[in-house]
Amino acid sequence: MTSRKTPSAEGTKGQGAAGPVLLSGGNPQIAKGYGDGPVQAYIAAMPEWKSDLGRRMDDIITRVVPGVRKAVKWNSPFYGMEDDLWFLSLHCFTKYVKVTFFRGAALEPPPPGKSKYPEVRYLDIREGGFDEAQFARWVRQASRLPGEKL
Repeated sequence: MTSRKTPSAEGTKGQGAAGPVLLSGGNPQIAKGYGDGPVQAYIAAMPEWKSDLGRRMDDIITRVVPGVRKAVKWNSPFYGMEDDLWFLSLHCFTKYVKVTFFRGAALEPPPPGKSKYPEVRYLDIREGGFDEAQFARWVRQASRLPGEKL
């Protein structure tokens, strides 16, 4: 059984005195919000090696896509060119971080993980397995495609 941290009485919206609640698989519970602040709170709360990976991915996205929009929705960071039109999101799992490219089937080459949704492709990044150059190429391509309204 997975242990779950619980928020203190002072905590609100998943934030306790000891920090954010970690949901099943270690995904941080962060209140919904737009802008860099909620995304940085999510990244800081990512457990273990995943926080460093989150910072590296956020740095690449910000560098490759000037003016990128950010938000946390459904306990996951989203990146897009306009509010509520997203090209990718991140989500923590126990042994990896899943990147969802909402129009990933159109990327060259497409990310390896298939979805039940034909346009969506996934990239599962495990510890020590992050190809920064390929990720940057996918981010650049994805940012030029129509965003997904979520």
